[in-house]
Amino acid sequence: MAQGDKQQHPSGDNRFKLLDRAITKHQGRGDALIEVLHVAQGIFGYLENDLLIYVAQALKLPLSRVYGVATFYHFFNLKPNGEHTFVLCMGTACYVKGAEHIQTALEEHHQCKFGHTTKDNKVSFITARCVGSCGLAPVAVLDNQVVGKLTPEESIKRVEQLMNTPLEVAQ
Repeated sequence: MAQGDKQQHPSGDNRFKLLDRAITKHQGRGDALIEVLHVAQGIFGYLENDLLIYVAQALKLPLSRVYGVATFYHFFNLKPNGEHTFVLCMGTACYVKGAEHIQTALEEHHQCKFGHTTKDNKVSFITARCVGSCGLAPVAVLDNQVVGKLTPEESIKRVEQLMNTPLEVAQ
């Protein structure tokens, strides 16, 4: 290979080179799975099936374990997210205080089920097992900001505000 040529990853996608570096940093150990998945999501934006297979093979782990970890933790995404996120806590305190009504109101108002992103790709609706703010139940996390004591009406209003907020570009 000539000195000026850059070596390309066999997949043709050079983002895998960055992922390979993270895997090598952790010496290909299976106990580094969460760290490697975190790096992979940071590089690719989300964890699609082919990427999960790649990680499983690189760490010599069963695909079922890699998929299990990726689906257990709510901060891993198997689909691309929208510009904004609305994470609704469905823990016991939030559920008892009306989280289910918030979910239903948002799904009907925006014609979008939780676990999906609105058609205009503005907001991803996600549920979480617990966000650890039970005293503020029902709670949602809107673009990493915890908002408590929500009602269905307030939730719809907050999502509308998110949809009208331009995406900030990091500089």
